[in-house]
Amino acid sequence: MADEVSIDKAQFHNRLASIITQWKADKRSGNNVFGDVGSIAVVMGKTDEAAGFHKANALQFWLLGYEFPTTLFLITLESIYILTTKKKAIYLEPLKDGKTPVEVIVRGKDAAENTAQFERCLEIIKNAGKKVGVIKREDSTGPFVTEWKSAFSEISKDVEEVEISPALSAVMSVKDQGELSAVRNASRATAAVMADYFVETMSDILDKDKKITHKALSNKIADKIEDDKFFKSMKGGDFDPVNLDWSVSPIVMSGGNFDLKLRSEPDDSNLHAGVIIAALGLRYQTYASMIARTYLVDPNKSQESTYKLLLSVHEAVLKELKDGAPAKNAYNKAIATIKAKKPELVDNFVKHVGAGIGIEGVDSTMVLNGKNGRILKDGMTLVVTTGFSDVENPNPQDKKKDAKYSLMLSDTIRINASEVGSGEPFVFTKKAGSDMDSAAFFFNDDEEEEKKPAKAKKDPRVGAVASSNITKTRLRGQGGQSANEEKEAARREHQRELHQKKHNDGLANYAEGHAALNGTEEKKFKRFESYKYDTQIPTKVKDLIIVADPRNNSVIMPIMGRPVPFHINTIKNASTTSEGAWIFLRINFLSPGQGVGRKDDQPFEDPSAQFVRSLTYRSKDRDHMADIESQITEMKKAAVRRDQEKKDMEDVVEQDKLVEIRNRRPHRLDNIYMRPTMESKRVGGAVEVHQNGLRYHHMAGQKIDILFSNVKHLFFQPCVGELIVIIHVHLVNPIIIGKRKTKDIQFLREATTEQFDETGNRKRKHRYGDEEEFEAEQEEKRRRSALDKEFRMFAEKIADAGKSEGMSVDMPFRDLGFNGVPARSSVTIQPTTDCLVQLTEPPFLVITLTDIEVVHLERVQFGLKNFDMVVIFKDFTRPPAHINTIPVESLDGVKDWLDSVDIPFSEGPLNLNWGTIMKTVTTDPHAFFAEGGWSFLDTESDAESDAEEEESAFEMSEEDFASEASSEEESDFDDDASADASGGSDESDDEGEDWDEMEKKAARKDRDGGGSEDEGRSRKSKGKGPPPKVKSRR
Repeated sequence: MADEVSIDKAQFHNRLASIITQWKADKRSGNNVFGDVGSIAVVMGKTDEAAGFHKANALQFWLLGYEFPTTLFLITLESIYILTTKKKAIYLEPLKDGKTPVEVIVRGKDAAENTAQFERCLEIIKNAGKKVGVIKREDSTGPFVTEWKSAFSEISKDVEEVEISPALSAVMSVKDQGELSAVRNASRATAAVMADYFVETMSDILDKDKKITHKALSNKIADKIEDDKFFKSMKGGDFDPVNLDWSVSPIVMSGGNFDLKLRSEPDDSNLHAGVIIAALGLRYQTYASMIARTYLVDPNKSQESTYKLLLSVHEAVLKELKDGAPAKNAYNKAIATIKAKKPELVDNFVKHVGAGIGIEGVDSTMVLNGKNGRILKDGMTLVVTTGFSDVENPNPQDKKKDAKYSLMLSDTIRINASEVGSGEPFVFTKKAGSDMDSAAFFFNDDEEEEKKPAKAKKDPRVGAVASSNITKTRLRGQGGQSANEEKEAARREHQRELHQKKHNDGLANYAEGHAALNGTEEKKFKRFESYKYDTQIPTKVKDLIIVADPRNNSVIMPIMGRPVPFHINTIKNASTTSEGAWIFLRINFLSPGQGVGRKDDQPFEDPSAQFVRSLTYRSKDRDHMADIESQITEMKKAAVRRDQEKKDMEDVVEQDKLVEIRNRRPHRLDNIYMRPTMESKRVGGAVEVHQNGLRYHHMAGQKIDILFSNVKHLFFQPCVGELIVIIHVHLVNPIIIGKRKTKDIQFLREATTEQFDETGNRKRKHRYGDEEEFEAEQEEKRRRSALDKEFRMFAEKIADAGKSEGMSVDMPFRDLGFNGVPARSSVTIQPTTDCLVQLTEPPFLVITLTDIEVVHLERVQFGLKNFDMVVIFKDFTRPPAHINTIPVESLDGVKDWLDSVDIPFSEGPLNLNWGTIMKTVTTDPHAFFAEGGWSFLDTESDAESDAEEEESAFEMSEEDFASEASSEEESDFDDDASADASGGSDESDDEGEDWDEMEKKAARKDRDGGGSEDEGRSRKSKGKGPPPKVKSRR
């Protein structure tokens, strides 16, 4: 037993210190949480599995990691006393000699001794103060609890009992990284059971019209916890199915019998194909999670509308759950949303939208109702539940079972810090989708609409003349271009289809009423807090002088005899001017309507409000005023620098821990360099492959870990045509290397050849003939080939280790590469299977093909030697990528490659203002696609189609065809002759002469004078072509 129970001493003392620290802080700030208690007494009786987890055993699990029945915890501001039995005391002995003194009192079988121990504990409580914190709503029972309550009743008149549950909840509600990891693992398993097992099982039952009761289906889901293979298939190296247990037993409801409080057991009614609600929750290492989903089978319009309302309410609740916000805001926002859209459903809405979750499945002191004023904090975990009960169904399929229905959604979330993203919570159970596509099932085939047959396209070439009688070419030179023209026509047709599909997708994704994508539709006035308590204000303000307080980022200024603090973020700048014996300090403030930079970043709710633009102070103390100006300037610079750093680090996430390989030596690649470098000096290192990631060992002793779960692409670039061989890792989320964030990490080794001095150095003296040079070249090729093989094999080992994350090695196609300038210099840009990359020179370029919306080629016009490429991403808030100065010789190759990977592209003669274009797109994406979408980029399509139609009409015109036929009859030249020569022939009798006769005849005419210049001019003016002399020589 002693080997099985192992209490983490450091964790125990850290968490106990957290209780005492917050307890002391509450005493200093007004005793609002702990109620001015002098001690805390928490008693735990016998174990009762039916009672589950409550505050008493939750505190034990939180501190010790185990449940200790028949144990009393007595905590004071100085120490902790634990009264327990002899066997349990053995496990508690190692906790002594820590941050907080721990005294273990061993309870035996001697009744008198046990009574004396209780009396001692009561004496400690009385000496600590007149108030003791207890759990009044105690779920613990047993003889030990009864004896303690009997003993405590003797001092109940002298000591007041205070409910301590809210205080313990406040301490335990903010989870550390270990606790958050356990909640995340529990939620992942919960969502996997719902999405990958229940949905498939339910669909199969309904599709095959099987009969199964709610109880049988719920038990079938509950038995899934024994399937270790199912849970081991989940991604993540730190997950062990042995630690799983049910926190909420699976319950399935349908057929009008719904209990959204989940207090009733599954009944014996059969599963009904209508509205189905499923709820379940798993516990991982004692930390609980919960999920509930509603599935609609062949829903009517009213049910779909109500479910869409529930989705919008659920999303509105999640957006209100932010760090620093009161808990009641979430419920009030839900009610406001329902009143705005369907006020008749307010009475059907649940009475609260969730509660805290952790060791306890439901924290009763952290219920998200309209009255809870507790402030949410970063690290809290909650279960968010929204739902409507007993909603009237206007069109029921089964009047008995579908007359009323209920809807329910539950998710386990974590409150994020306000600076992380937009401050919205992270949903642990998001894998189990709740959108309409995931929730609605349609098994009634009769309601499916039949697709209308597409109309056959009419061939525009068909006219009065049969198409077979019309020749495609007129000249000999056009015959060789037919293959290119057919290729171009096929590419143009394929691009037309791609553009049309992209346009249809845009209309479908951004329906009417879709919100703007730039996130700037509603700016809020920025509010800053200088001081929470007056004790934080510097004492210098008593002198009514200007005081700069860099510690609190504030400047305190005397105004009308009172010190007034201003946060540094409200100040624009400060300046001093001298005038005689006086020095003037002018402080300018930021205010709405000022237009900070290019944009007005200071909106305000009341446009008629008045703001102070500046304050000017006069003094004879030049040094003080100059010092204040300098301090304000430095504080402003520091504030701007902090804001920029916070903005830069928004998308940086903390990776999980690397799981090292212990049972064998990891695969290792030595003598490599990493880019970006960790320091200015060029120092090498080695990279290793571990269970769930890579570790780079820097020679200076530093380590960089890259987890496979954070790898988006893995590239291997050989040293063919390059001086280095590369393994490149492109990340999903950036990580910090040194002091900068990066999404691209590269491991490389140089592949340069041996250097020789051609001026006669002694290194060269022993190299006499070409044989030695040829040998050196062959040796260089062998060395490069071995280097490529070594790096490629290591890249494949990385991909093999990360195959659970879907990793594979991608390699650039050098034959499809082209030169361009994506950043500062001209480099070779090469396509891969999934990306377009440039891995040779930093900054690196990695563009995922699936992220591309369209590509536009700029400056494509006759006479220019280069063109530019602009890549527009599906995420319209992401700035387009530019690749400039691509040689025009690569134009056809770029077009062919884009067409081969199904990326729609267009071309134009000018550079466009993409900032303005993308702002238009993000402001109203529906209007953008409704007005034609990206069709405005393809400026040549309309002109080309019009030209083709005109040319076709001309060729198929009966009148022109007849005239053309008559001209051909009159002409003595065949169809392959030039148009000018055929039109200007006055000597049609020369047709039968051979070349020698024609040469002699031409020479004779030259001697006789030939045709006069005037005659030649007259022929040219009539459009008859060149003189016969030129014609005969051709």
